[in-house]
Amino acid sequence: MRLTAQRVDPWSVLKISFLVSVALGIAGVVMIAVLWTVLSGMNVFSTISDFFTRVTSGETGGASFDLMDYLGVGRVISLAAVMGVLNVFLLTALATLTAFLYNICAALVGGAQVTLSDE
Repeated sequence: MRLTAQRVDPWSVLKISFLVSVALGIAGVVMIAVLWTVLSGMNVFSTISDFFTRVTSGETGGASFDLMDYLGVGRVISLAAVMGVLNVFLLTALATLTAFLYNICAALVGGAQVTLSDE
């Protein structure tokens, strides 16, 4: 059976893309939290901080450098959450715009043909 997808409903695309974007945003924040926990457990941050301390210790009166001031768990997770919220808006808008563009192109050329078979 050959079917032609002549129109995609932008409202349904908006709803589905919003839910998928929220799920991806939550997964991204959880992934960043787990990655930070693993790296912290492996003492990566303290090793890098010690390296910077040794490199800058030759300076007289130089300011001490603490990597955790910049890469603390609260700051990293909040940055990941902000990026997740921005991605939700951007991905939802992009998917909805793509649905509108598909509808315009499908009106010009007739849509995409899909072949379904019953086995």
